[in-house]
Amino acid sequence: MPVIDNAVYRDGRRVASPATLEESFELREEHGGFSWIGLYRPTDDELDAVAEEFSLHHLAVEDARKGHQRAKLERYGDTLFVVLRPARYLDPTEEVEFGEVHLFVGRDFAITIRRAESPNLAKVRRRLEGSPDLLAQGPEAVLYAVLDEVVDEYAPVLAGLENDIDEIEEELFDGDPQVTRRIYDLASEVMEFQRATRPLVDMVQAIERGFEKYRVDLELQRYLRDVLDHVIRVVERGESFRQLLQNALAVHSTLVTQRQNDEMQRLTETSLTQSEEVKKISSWAAIIFAPTLIGTIYGMNFRHMPELDHPLGYPIALAAMVLFGITLYVIFKRRNWL
Repeated sequence: MPVIDNAVYRDGRRVASPATLEESFELREEHGGFSWIGLYRPTDDELDAVAEEFSLHHLAVEDARKGHQRAKLERYGDTLFVVLRPARYLDPTEEVEFGEVHLFVGRDFAITIRRAESPNLAKVRRRLEGSPDLLAQGPEAVLYAVLDEVVDEYAPVLAGLENDIDEIEEELFDGDPQVTRRIYDLASEVMEFQRATRPLVDMVQAIERGFEKYRVDLELQRYLRDVLDHVIRVVERGESFRQLLQNALAVHSTLVTQRQNDEMQRLTETSLTQSEEVKKISSWAAIIFAPTLIGTIYGMNFRHMPELDHPLGYPIALAAMVLFGITLYVIFKRRNWL
């Protein structure tokens, strides 16, 4: 059995550390108080043994068996089934890793099932054992402490996401081609973070509505309301991150469009410049073509060409060449080709 810790508490103090589930049940009956059993990635058979020992509802056990549940709180008779989605920020890869914690909270027992490295429930247990007055409130104190630890561990995640968003804002104006992919990846992490944190507001409020019915101690009520305040702030920051990323994506799209427009304008200007050059070259080619045509005809040296014997043939040919050239030059000049 992957039992991390198993203890029986009475009046806020550990009175026994059973070696097995059966012994835990017997010692709880002997000493009174409640049992707190911490499990780490139990197998199906091990989970079935726990369910049988504490009469857990089969639907809740099935959810705990399958894992990959959304954050939620459900009540089965006198037992609360709670699913939490802890998270931690991985600095080396700049990614957010999400875990899963299941809690079964009854009148005289609390069972925590951890399926990831986070949160550190041993730290939670030490904290509660160091506060006997709080631990004396029973299994509800365990629920509060685990909730509080999960919410507290969201703070480094928020700091890491905020730093990533700041880096994206700097990369936007540097023309980094990878910034689009990074925005989408970060937006996916923020959405996953919101899916983990948003349900906590309704969950804690549901616990709050049961304060009077289940006679929750006034001091514990204050602690849970403090957790609710923290959760609301976490959710609000997550929403602001999502809005910032949407704005960043819109700005990036605008910048890309602007760069494309600038490139199109540059290509258009280049095309216009080339077109003007082509006009000039074509105009001068036409101007030169006319005299060349006349000179080519007279350069054939055929014997029977009447113009060859005319005394004014040469000056007439030159005059025609000049006249054609000047006429074409004036025409092209008026059309701004030259």
